[in-house]
Amino acid sequence: MLPKGPGTYNCALARSRGHPAATMAQSTPQDALAEDVGRRRTFGIISHPDAGKTTLTEKLLLYGGAIQLAGTVKARKSARHATSDWMEVEKQRGISVTSSVMQFDYAGHTINLLDTPGHQDFSEDTYRVLTAVDAAVMVIDAAKGVEAQTIKLLEVCRLRDTPIITFINKMDREVREPLSLIEEIESVLSIDCAPITWPIGMGKAFRGVFDLRRDRLVRFTGGEERRSEDAEVIEGIDNPRLTALFPDEMPALRNDVDLLRSASAPFDLPAFLAGKQSPVFFGSGINNFGVQEILAALIEWAPPPQPRDGGPRMVEPTEKPFTGFVFKIQANMDPRHRDRIAFFRVCSGRYTPAMKVQHQRMGREMKLGNVMTFMANERVQSEDAVAGDIIGIHNHGQLQIGDTLTEGEALGFKGIPYFAPEMFRVARPRDPFKAKQLQKGLQELGEEGAIQVFESVIGNNLLLGAVGQLQFEVVAARLAAEYKVDALYDEAGIATARWLTYPDEKVRRDFERDRAASLATDVDGNPVYLAPNRFNLQVAMERWPQVGFHATREHGQRMAHGRA
Repeated sequence: MLPKGPGTYNCALARSRGHPAATMAQSTPQDALAEDVGRRRTFGIISHPDAGKTTLTEKLLLYGGAIQLAGTVKARKSARHATSDWMEVEKQRGISVTSSVMQFDYAGHTINLLDTPGHQDFSEDTYRVLTAVDAAVMVIDAAKGVEAQTIKLLEVCRLRDTPIITFINKMDREVREPLSLIEEIESVLSIDCAPITWPIGMGKAFRGVFDLRRDRLVRFTGGEERRSEDAEVIEGIDNPRLTALFPDEMPALRNDVDLLRSASAPFDLPAFLAGKQSPVFFGSGINNFGVQEILAALIEWAPPPQPRDGGPRMVEPTEKPFTGFVFKIQANMDPRHRDRIAFFRVCSGRYTPAMKVQHQRMGREMKLGNVMTFMANERVQSEDAVAGDIIGIHNHGQLQIGDTLTEGEALGFKGIPYFAPEMFRVARPRDPFKAKQLQKGLQELGEEGAIQVFESVIGNNLLLGAVGQLQFEVVAARLAAEYKVDALYDEAGIATARWLTYPDEKVRRDFERDRAASLATDVDGNPVYLAPNRFNLQVAMERWPQVGFHATREHGQRMAHGRA
């Protein structure tokens, strides 16, 4: 049964609830750190657009006790919106265009839930978030099956062997046969499936989900925006109560369960943790069915914080020295204060208020004051954080995506790269007197990763690079709302971009003299070649074989003087 009472998202309260860390006085600090780390579960939710990811996020928060009333994503004129969609543009469009972080306590564990943008135009933000999680929940639309963005996101997870829990959503609609969906996931995504729950009926006849492992049904009242405290548990597939409740659906369910138990592979925890097998859950996020089972699986099976590649060596999460990396910058979470927050994944050690750390890229010491944890855009000052936690650091321009902070050791956590954009616009303000505001806004949005910003060497024009058209629209809306700048966005006549590296200063000078009209710098000052078409790029690469033309670069990577 669900725990009573509301949850909390302030991890500092964890030790006051009878958790193992409450016995710190009787144990060593190292024991307490290991216990706290072992209670963390940090995961992201991934899906193709419109598969129901944000709705599931909302219901996980509801059943986790973190909120008392679920928002609605589709009712755009409603006063309520999904907790994880906090930007004005998200509320207007009813979509997620930025990642959100939500922390809450559930069943003796601290959950760090990272919601990601569903729209493919914002895939880079999703890739960044996936570097900061230890597991992922993949949401599949039961009517549409495996879709293009799902395939891309799973490939990103596969780079780090991230364990995947699959949630097949929208079973209350006219959908495909469950066995057909399982077969498609296995064949298209090349991952073994282990069904954990199974639907009772589908479409208008959908009645809930049966837990195959526990041989029971937990019966909720569907479609409620508030969590019901009274959930009926019906034990056993042959229970007469099930037959009485669902006389039309039970014969098919019993037949499917017999088939699954005799033919399908059982759930294998080591295979799941290695990213080779995915436990599969069916349900309907909007109707609350299957949500509690996802939470239970995350607590029971998802790994606690894992070792991280720190460059020179692997960093263990229970090590005493504090380390971590910035995976996201967000400007203007509170428009009243024009703030900028660096989202920071703790990889080892324990954060303590006002502690001093070494900024590895800049080679200087910095003080971590007023660090916070999040419930979407709501903040709570953090007094304590360990590996797996996501904390927010006030950023005054000193932190960039990919930056590593440690208590002194020279480390550099590996990041997800920037990809060369395929769409470009030239930005200019309608009001010439707002040129500085436009430059500042684009600089901050570029550092945030909302869009890529380049400055041409000749003319100093500001160029925007994006994966998709919606990125331009969102940046325009945010510039108008957050920076009070109305700008024009003209076609740039550019087909693609490549980051440049040079073997020596002479080659750099000669190349820059020959190709000055096509050169720009990115927000980190790295040299970039802007090609008007693919043929132009090919000719430049053939004429200058000594120069490196790179389609990607790692976040935070600074190419000093254009050399890798």
